[in-house]
Amino acid sequence: MPVKRSPARRPTMKDIARRAGVSESAVSFALNGRPGVSEATRARIHRVAEQLGWRPSTAARALSGEGAATVGFVLARPAHTLGIDSFFLHLVSGIQEVLAERHLGLLFQVANDVTEECAVYRRWWAEHRVDGVLVADPRTADPRPDLLDELGLPAVLIGGALDVRHPGLSAVWADDAGAMASVVDELTALGHRRIVHIAGLPELAHTQRRIATLHGEAERRGLGEVRSVTTDYSDTEGAAVTRRVLGGSPVPTALIYDNDVMAVAGVAVATELGFRVPQNVSVVSWEDSALCRMVTPRLSALSRDSAEFGRTAARELLALLDGEAARAVGVPVPRLTGRESTGAAVGDATPDAPRSVQ
Repeated sequence: MPVKRSPARRPTMKDIARRAGVSESAVSFALNGRPGVSEATRARIHRVAEQLGWRPSTAARALSGEGAATVGFVLARPAHTLGIDSFFLHLVSGIQEVLAERHLGLLFQVANDVTEECAVYRRWWAEHRVDGVLVADPRTADPRPDLLDELGLPAVLIGGALDVRHPGLSAVWADDAGAMASVVDELTALGHRRIVHIAGLPELAHTQRRIATLHGEAERRGLGEVRSVTTDYSDTEGAAVTRRVLGGSPVPTALIYDNDVMAVAGVAVATELGFRVPQNVSVVSWEDSALCRMVTPRLSALSRDSAEFGRTAARELLALLDGEAARAVGVPVPRLTGRESTGAAVGDATPDAPRSVQ
């Protein structure tokens, strides 16, 4: 029979005290940054603690009100869309990179909706599970800032502007309006006047900003055949909407997709229907990724450093935890990288082969 091993014993403050030749109270003072020991003794205690591999108990820290050494991140999005979303994969990697420098953990959870997300925050706060949270996907009528204010939980809003009503909430924001305007600039310079924007979730503030900017730019330029259609960001819905708009009338000459997965799915559908990209229809992806560079033709895309977006958000949360004031920080405007999927508009965007719209 296999022998069951006993779990390794963790070093304690008593072990440190014995090795350093001091009292346990002196160890507690030194490791918690409190007065009561000389600097030489404090340095010796820290040196011994490092040698023994001692780390503070997060449970004990929570009970003493000193923190959980953990940051929370909840995403209220359809779970089936997250595994293929390159933006969030890079965002989380950037967040984790900064937290690791301070030996902080990341507690991640997916919620069905914002109501469930708020319930998670209440539970984490009651259980002392996290020291602060990163909040993604701002909404126009968003209940989360008020709740986080009520709980006194430090938070950074990713993708939103600073709200003076919530002085404890920092924000890291991207200029979606400027990015959309740059895409419209490029497409209209190529002669496109019939543009369809295949957007993400309709309740998200950045989706609404992109839609508003597109339609504002269209009105300013006198483009009458421009519209947006919202989706759940999945390849399935991206493909379905592409099939519908290319099978309708008038046929758009350019398609803007709110992520790379939908753009790739859209190119596949367009090809199936007999449209050549970009000869019959141009395609732009909002997010750049390896997918955009691997598909044929390679996709024109808005490029940004999504991992740096995550690193910035994590740094701002650490600043709040260190007692600094809340603030808003902008990240660089995504720049359009032109590739083979965009070209001059043709007068009639009909496919080269008969379509079989199903």
